[in-house]
Amino acid sequence: MANTGSDPIEIERKFLVTGDGWRAGAEGEAIAQGYLTASPAPTVRVRVGDRGSFLTIKGKAKGITTPEFEYEIPRDHALAILALCTEGRIEKTRYRVDVESHVFEVDVFEGDNEGLVMAEVELEREDEPYPRPPWLGREVSHDPRFKNARLARDPFRPDWKVED
Repeated sequence: MANTGSDPIEIERKFLVTGDGWRAGAEGEAIAQGYLTASPAPTVRVRVGDRGSFLTIKGKAKGITTPEFEYEIPRDHALAILALCTEGRIEKTRYRVDVESHVFEVDVFEGDNEGLVMAEVELEREDEPYPRPPWLGREVSHDPRFKNARLARDPFRPDWKVED
C-alpha cells in the first residue's frame, strides 16, 4: 500500500505495457498468488514471493481506490493457504521500475495468463500526477477483466478489445 494516510487503502492505476523499454536494470521477483474468495468484493488472497508472504483482504473499489488490509505471514503458512485456494491462482514475475519519483510494478504473467504484461503505479491521491514513460500503454484501471482476482478465474486472451 503506497497510501500513508490513516485509512488502509490502495490507490492504483493499471496499464498495459508496450515494448521492453522498462527492462533495463529491473530485477524480478517470482510470485504465486491464490484467492480464497474472489467475488467482486471482498477478495482474500495469499501471495508468496521472494520478498515475503502476505495475506491480503481487499474491499469494494470506488474508482481507483480500494480498501486494503495486508499482513505478512510465515512462508509455510502462506504455502498451506495457497494449497486451499479454490478461486484460482496466478503466477507472475514482478519487476520494480523507478520512473522519476514513482515506482511502477511491471507484472509479466505466466501460466494461463502468459502474454499479458501490465504495469501498476500506486498513488497517494487519485488526482496525483505521475510520469508516463514511453512503454506505458493503454490504461485498464477500470476494466474488471484486468484485476488479478478476475485473471485467476478468467485468464487473459490476446483478442480482448480494450476501450479508450
